[in-house]
Amino acid sequence: MLRKDPLVSLFYGSFVRLPSPVNISYFWNFGSCVGFFLIVQILTGLFLSMHYSPDVNLSFDSLTHIIMDVNFGWSLRYIHMNGASMFLALIYLHTSRGLYYKRYGNFHAWSVGVLMLALSMLSAFLGYVLPWGQMSFWGATVITNMISALPVYGTNVVYWLWGGYSVAGPTLSRFFTFHFIFPLIIAFLALIHLYFIHGGGGSGNPLGMFSDSYKISFWPYYGYKDILGLIFLLFFFLINVFFFSDTFSDPDNYTQANPLVTPVHIKPEWYFLFAYAMLRSIPNKLLGVLSLVFSILVFFFMPLGNSKLTCTLIYQILFWMWVFNFIMLTWLGGCPVKDVFNYLSQLGGIVYFLLLFFLLFT
Repeated sequence: MLRKDPLVSLFYGSFVRLPSPVNISYFWNFGSCVGFFLIVQILTGLFLSMHYSPDVNLSFDSLTHIIMDVNFGWSLRYIHMNGASMFLALIYLHTSRGLYYKRYGNFHAWSVGVLMLALSMLSAFLGYVLPWGQMSFWGATVITNMISALPVYGTNVVYWLWGGYSVAGPTLSRFFTFHFIFPLIIAFLALIHLYFIHGGGGSGNPLGMFSDSYKISFWPYYGYKDILGLIFLLFFFLINVFFFSDTFSDPDNYTQANPLVTPVHIKPEWYFLFAYAMLRSIPNKLLGVLSLVFSILVFFFMPLGNSKLTCTLIYQILFWMWVFNFIMLTWLGGCPVKDVFNYLSQLGGIVYFLLLFFLLFT
């Protein structure tokens, strides 16, 4: 009787009786874990917004108030802050798994996923500005200034983002508004992403086979596997939150923003460092901005390449070379500005795009 209800039928058909390949591994857990941490980020952000004040004179003190005075405010703050790192890390792993197993054959699902990746990174950047610490302020100043490199209207776009002629109160208010609305858009895109996956042949598998003869119900077989993987991640995540809560934060961000004092070494959060390394290593401002933008948008072009689902040995070697180069760029993005690191970042940026180009046709 319950299955006659449309919503119950939809849930039952989409998650309980969903035909799933028999050979998918724990690498297929990343998608559900991303969805879980998206919900965590939305809920913790909602409760934090009840006590946060998007004002240049109050924002830094309002975070201190949340941590020191609000009941369990410290836990909400650190879950949200470290949850952003976990969320982006899982998205990177999820995208890398799709790249390794050539899941970009499902064009619509892949394109929506890349759009979610771009919006997630943008939302994380906007959230990083909200504490109004030294690194937040100067990071916003440096990154938004890059838009002025765009021809004709670049400077006007920067002034619109700032709400004036420098990063100030209107900038903070606008960033808070965008940071609040983007996760809701991402959640909507996640539903579309799931629709295209389930409507386009269902989940893939390591062998790239789509035969319905080798599928079983999602529940309980993969439901339990997803729950086990999530518990494993939550264990390490909560250890990070409760015992090493400031591991991924910059000490300069615990100093209130001062436009008259520039930090010695300006750098974003770790999940932007690979693109930041390419951006700052290129002397030409416009080319630097284009390298940063296309470091993500390049994934939109992957479905245009070789659509064969078999991963050859050459493809696997190229993929792991790309992963190593990505890690190296992330490390270089956090290094001081020196000639040797600049040259390595330029080399790493070239290799980043070249390897993706080779993967496109392998």
